[in-house]
Amino acid sequence: MPVATDRPDTRRAREPGTPPRPLVVLASIALAAGTGGAIWLLPPRAQGEWAVVGRRAGAGAPPSGTAPRPAAEPAPTPAVVRPSGFVAFVDAVHEPRFNLSKAARKSRVRWFTLGHLTAGRSGCVPRWGGLQGQRRNPVANRLGPLRAAGGDAGLAFGGPAGRELATACADLGRLTAAYRRAIDAFDARYIDFEVHAPAGDAAVRRRARAIATLQRQAAHEGRPLTVSFTLPVTGTGLTLGDQELLRATRAEGVEIATVNLLAPVGTSPGSGSRLHPIASAVRAAHPQIARSLGESAAWNRIALTPVLARSGDLTRLDARRLAAFTSRNNLAWLSARGAALAPGITRFLTGAAR
Repeated sequence: MPVATDRPDTRRAREPGTPPRPLVVLASIALAAGTGGAIWLLPPRAQGEWAVVGRRAGAGAPPSGTAPRPAAEPAPTPAVVRPSGFVAFVDAVHEPRFNLSKAARKSRVRWFTLGHLTAGRSGCVPRWGGLQGQRRNPVANRLGPLRAAGGDAGLAFGGPAGRELATACADLGRLTAAYRRAIDAFDARYIDFEVHAPAGDAAVRRRARAIATLQRQAAHEGRPLTVSFTLPVTGTGLTLGDQELLRATRAEGVEIATVNLLAPVGTSPGSGSRLHPIASAVRAAHPQIARSLGESAAWNRIALTPVLARSGDLTRLDARRLAAFTSRNNLAWLSARGAALAPGITRFLTGAAR
C-alpha cells in the first residue's frame, strides 16, 4: 500500500540526469562567495576600471593613466525661441536708465523688445534711433543680467522715426551684414521689423532676402532666429501694401513667426467700448494675415499691441478683458505701446497672459 504524504508526486519527480536540488543550492552559494572574494581582493585601481567598463558596456577600456571620456551625445535640436505671454516694449533711446533685470523682477515680465534700430548717416550702419552706436546704448548693454535671470529680449528694427535699413541701404550684401552685426552684437534670437511707411518693392524684396539669408545661416549654426513684423491695423485690418509685404517676404523664404498688430485704444469710456475697435481690427486682419502667410487659420501667429495715448487708457478691467480676448483667440502674445501702463497693470497682464 502506498505511503500517504502531504507533497504531490510532481514535487518529488526529477528529470533523469538532474542533480539533487540541495547540491545545486550549495554550488550557487559557493560560486557567489568566490566571486565576491575575488572582487574584494582586486586593488583599488582595478576596481575603478571595472566600474568604468561596466558603465560603458561594449566600449574598450581607456588607456592606462588616461581618464575615461564620456560617450559623445548628439547635438540637441535648438528650441524655437519666441516671445510669449506679455512682452514689454522698451524705447531704448528715450529710456536710457531702464533696468531690464530689475523690471523683470518687479513685474515678472520675461520677454522684452528693445527699439528702435534704424539707419545711420551712412545708410548701412544700424544705430539706436539712427544716431547712437550699437554698443553705446545702456539699456541693451544690460541684457546679460536679464538672461542670467531667465529672461530675454529681442531687437526691433524700423519704427515710427528714422529710415529703416532696407530703405536706406540699397546693397543686399551690406544690408545683410548690417542686420547680422546687430544680431551678433547682442546675441539676439528674436528680431522684429516695425514697418510704418510704405516702402518700394525693391526695398521689400531686399529686406526679405537679407532676412532669409540670416535665418538659413542661423539654422546651419544650430541656433534659432525668430522673426516677426509689427504693422498698424485699423477697423478694416491691414493695408493692401502691408498684406503684399507679408506675401513677398514669405515668397523669398522667410519664416514669419508672428505678425504683431498695433491697435490704438479708443477714447470712449466705460463698458469696454474702448476695446471694441481693437477686437474688430484683429478679426478683420486675421483672414488677411492667414492668406498672406499661406495658412487656413493664423490666430496663433497674431500678437496684439494696444497703443495708449494716456496711462489711464487701460484700466484693470480693460486689462482683464484684453487678457481674456488674447487667451480665447489663442493669440501669440500681448504687449502695449505709447503711454506707460498704470502701476500694477503690467504685473497683472504678465500673470494673466501666460
